[in-house]
Amino acid sequence: MRKINLSNFQVATSETARDINRRIVLNLIRTRQPISRADLARFSGLQRSTVSSITEQLISEQWITEGALGHAPRGRKPRFLHLNNERAGIIGVDVRPRRTTLALTDLNARILTQDSLPTPADPQTFLDELAGRIQNMRRSQPQIFCEGIGVGLPGRVDPKTQRLVFAPNLNWREVDIKQARTVDLKGPLEEATGITVEVDNAANACALFETWYGKHSEGVHDIIALTVSEGIGTGIIADGELLRGATGLAAEMGHISLNEDGPVCRCGNTGCWEVYASNTAAVDYYTKVTTGARADRGAQDGSAPTFDSLLRLCELGDPKATEAIDRQAHYLGLGVAMLITSFAPSLIVVAAEVTRVWSRTEPIINRIVAEKCQQPFSTRIIPVDELAHPRLRGAIALVLQKHFVAPSVA
Repeated sequence: MRKINLSNFQVATSETARDINRRIVLNLIRTRQPISRADLARFSGLQRSTVSSITEQLISEQWITEGALGHAPRGRKPRFLHLNNERAGIIGVDVRPRRTTLALTDLNARILTQDSLPTPADPQTFLDELAGRIQNMRRSQPQIFCEGIGVGLPGRVDPKTQRLVFAPNLNWREVDIKQARTVDLKGPLEEATGITVEVDNAANACALFETWYGKHSEGVHDIIALTVSEGIGTGIIADGELLRGATGLAAEMGHISLNEDGPVCRCGNTGCWEVYASNTAAVDYYTKVTTGARADRGAQDGSAPTFDSLLRLCELGDPKATEAIDRQAHYLGLGVAMLITSFAPSLIVVAAEVTRVWSRTEPIINRIVAEKCQQPFSTRIIPVDELAHPRLRGAIALVLQKHFVAPSVA
């Protein structure tokens, strides 16, 4: 039950009704394409004249286009409608501490072209370089009209201003929540490109993408997207609503302390979940145990592998790499149990490189969850293939959901 906020509300108008009907029609086209106007009227319950008016508007805005003629036993043959993937697209940007990836996709989130760059150490340099890459991408696909740019960040974003307010792993000194220092990516990027920009936390973006395009989320209204990389992020959708909190810092579960006597986290706290279960934690642990072994033999080189190379060593059966991955899975299980106990979601999707060895990590995670969850649970824990670029397509979803989600009227 959603309470009407009497201090900040908007009454329904005829324009609100048209907007709702427009989004219903657009969603029906997205999910049932190709589809005729007659079928749109039948599925939506709208008058045919209303459907015709809405579809003509969507065609003029290049959101949809007409395709082949259908068959009819008599009368005029229907013209099928579908999303205009030939002319309209979205740019998604996945920002990570070491590397930023961007892609131009069609309206079905299919990647048309992709690029990447090292993530600069300062936000102004980042903005300048990113804007240049975006302009190059647009020039490479001049036939595509860009509907917007979505940016997924490894940190939390103020929902009102869309400014970055918390990003300990990004290591931009300009971001300091305790000193109220934030970074505006939206404004400068819009000014540089002339395109509307939507900015949000990467895990939130992944949750939105799973809601709109996920294979496992049909009819599901309670979803958690768990992103595991240099840090840990959680995007939580409860009863169909993205959980943000008053400041946008809600669901920052990676920085909940599991052990107050544990290692210091980049956020300044001690013993956070991500210092035990992130990719960085796994690499640090592997480096520690292998360096100790080499020291015993009098041969210490001090080099640290990437997480990708750690996974390859695990796949080859290296005992120390396997130990590090098993430890990461153990702590992932502890955190997942915490999520299930706290939110009782129907579905948890795991977007992480560690899903490459899911056959090894899944039994460990499930065992820990079964041990720690005191009450019976029915949550499905599903890995997302990293080759599907869930974080990048999540950034795309930040733009798409603005056009497909039901508008708020209260």
